[in-house]
Amino acid sequence: MKRRKATPDLSIEDIKDPEEKKKYLGSYYAIADYTATNPKFGTLNDFEKLVKTAHDNDMYVILDWVANHTGFDHHWITEHPEYYTKNKKGEITDPLNPETGEPWGWTDVADLNYDNKDLWDAMKDEMAFWIKNYNIDGFRCDVAGNVPTAFWDYAVPKLKEIKPIFMLAKSEDKDLFYKSFDMGYNWEGHHIMNEIAQGKMNVKDWDAYMTKIDTTYQKDDYLMNFVTNHDENSWSGTVEERMGDAADAMIAFTYAIPGMPLIYSGLEYDLNHRLKFFEKDEIPKTKGHNWALLAKLGELKNTNKALNGAKKAASYKRLSTSKDKNIIAFERTKGDDKVIYISNFSDEEQSFTIDYNGKFSSLINGKTVELKSDKSYDFKPWQFWILTE
Repeated sequence: MKRRKATPDLSIEDIKDPEEKKKYLGSYYAIADYTATNPKFGTLNDFEKLVKTAHDNDMYVILDWVANHTGFDHHWITEHPEYYTKNKKGEITDPLNPETGEPWGWTDVADLNYDNKDLWDAMKDEMAFWIKNYNIDGFRCDVAGNVPTAFWDYAVPKLKEIKPIFMLAKSEDKDLFYKSFDMGYNWEGHHIMNEIAQGKMNVKDWDAYMTKIDTTYQKDDYLMNFVTNHDENSWSGTVEERMGDAADAMIAFTYAIPGMPLIYSGLEYDLNHRLKFFEKDEIPKTKGHNWALLAKLGELKNTNKALNGAKKAASYKRLSTSKDKNIIAFERTKGDDKVIYISNFSDEEQSFTIDYNGKFSSLINGKTVELKSDKSYDFKPWQFWILTE
């Protein structure tokens, strides 16, 4: 509760009405105890049942892990103040911008100082608690790039001695992939998709990005593709606000390109409002347009090797068109499987030819599509095809 955020500018201490205080849940990232559950969500026994049920249904469970900071009422504040960053007055401080030394504004959390090597073992042991006692399968690590890579390289191999685990970084810092992380957030790719949808970039910018990451990362590194997450939804806008009519093409794009797609809370239910960050909010539970689209994309992703996106990814080959500034076209192949993605990434109708020949089935409507290099195709704004043999 201490310094809990009520709004981006106010803390819980600024709210005087006891009833009003109840609606503010605070940030997800102000950790009071790394080895407990929030009683509002259930008990450790409930969590144990959740993991078992997931495993019984061939699902993995990873925890969102916040290693960069804790809440101000975490027991380390009093028991191990040496674990924390101090300001000039010697007081435990919220996280600071390393370039300016000024606070980021995350006033509800206390910054951990990894210059203290005792913290390394303490944090590792807190993570190991969930693997040993609850058989979880990995971690999604918040602001992983703000924590020294050396800590991850020290801790993760020791955690993997307990059982094989999956490590996802909320970062695309390539150094994190060398030893510790399996997958990172495709932030740059996501922002390019937003810019294309808004007409500020085009397909040429995407092609340049693909060339860049091909030379930046190791062969078995891969990224998580997304059209939304909690930060984007709350602070930058809904999918509809950011992508508008391009939304379907971009959702399908996240499945077709190399990497792994993310379905974030509410995307599957056509969520169309910004979720409040520090207080309780509701996600709709009505299956609609996106549910049907994601069901088709998910089945294809899980059954067609040409969309393999992890350490043994399918190939990606850009296909040439007569309108390469506005038309994105590429082929993914692995073994005998092949998938073609073609889309008009603009808000104007495009007529184009594509240097490709073959007969395919459309994922969306099941119709047969024949590609011929001497034939012209007319695509409406943001129209897309996903084609399989």
